Amino acid sequence: MDDVRLSLREWLILKDIESALRRGRRIGGLLRTPRRSIWLPTAVGLLVAASGFLMVAGIRTSDPAVIWAFAAVWPFALLQAFRLLCRWTTPHGISVKASR
Repeated sequence: MDDVRLSLREWLILKDIESALRRGRRIGGLLRTPRRSIWLPTAVGLLVAASGFLMVAGIRTSDPAVIWAFAAVWPFALLQAFRLLCRWTTPHGISVKASR
């Protein structure tokens, strides 16, 4: 079934059906491929770098404000890193959304 050839008429009909389905609200979202944004990997990199800097500064200075800043930033960095890992392990073309 890999070598199925469509005539021009069949191909045009198929394209019309696909465009009609894309215009539909519910199935249109399933047919579109999700875009992979650069913002999450960038944010994770910056959060991990900030956490590392705060950790080193907290160890070197023993300043409670720096230690508390590290304690505030580190869990958020871990959460975002987990989101990025989930994005990387989800197959392309499958969007995981809550159903109504």
